[in-house]
Amino acid sequence: QVQLVESGGGLVQPGGSLRLSCAASGSMFSTYYMGWYRQAPGKQRELVASITSGGSTNYADSVKGRFTISRDNAKNTVYLQTNSLKPEDTAVYSCNARRVYSGSIYNYWGQGTQVTVSS
Repeated sequence: QVQLVESGGGLVQPGGSLRLSCAASGSMFSTYYMGWYRQAPGKQRELVASITSGGSTNYADSVKGRFTISRDNAKNTVYLQTNSLKPEDTAVYSCNARRVYSGSIYNYWGQGTQVTVSS
């Protein structure tokens, strides 16, 4: 069982930055694929960025060059550095942990953290 707790959201002006954190409890964190998703009001949830257990990263086109995902396995934490924020980045950002082991899929979600970009 893995519990995920996000933090770091808030209100920021356009062009500003926020660093989101997702702290994971439980063991084997380093073996999990980790992803940051977001969902804006009236829209479907979308994948923003992901990082594999080996450190390979992937980004949505809308955030490439502005967001950076990273992980610190010693701290059981994954980060999302968000720069040059735009109003359209406003959403609830949630952390996801996923692992396939012995034919079973282990999939966990955090409760989310609100990011609001507005002047």
